[in-house]
Amino acid sequence: MSIQFGQDLPLQRPDKEDSRAALFVPTTNIKEEVLQALRNGAAIVGFGNHDRTLTIYYECNRFNEPEMAKWEQKARKAYDRLLDNLPTTSKMVVKIESFEQIGYISSKGINIRRMDSLVRWLENSGIPESAPAEAHVTWAPPPPPKKIVAGD
Repeated sequence: MSIQFGQDLPLQRPDKEDSRAALFVPTTNIKEEVLQALRNGAAIVGFGNHDRTLTIYYECNRFNEPEMAKWEQKARKAYDRLLDNLPTTSKMVVKIESFEQIGYISSKGINIRRMDSLVRWLENSGIPESAPAEAHVTWAPPPPPKKIVAGD
């Protein structure tokens, strides 16, 4: 299924007020060198550009950190980089035909609309166990700040 440019695809970097970005998986049209840069099983987030390209940020857990074993954890890390416009080598501008939009990610969580495409991407990558259990993943709120109690 192709991306409906401008209808369903966010067309700007998310900000604090409008924090939604798109979630993507590669299509069969992707060039091999782009696929190698992404690495199998990567979580890919991004937005559309007015020249009919996508700006994507991705996380593949290259260093095998245990807290990044699940796909949704990788997606959140890539989203945080995108939201804060952090410098990274895990970013690129790509052709829209190379990716399928599977849902959305925001500061509140993930909403996957095409779970079958995500599962297929993770199975083809050899990590089907990293798939989310449900199509909607809600982020836990951050813990409250610790109170500092002055000593006696």
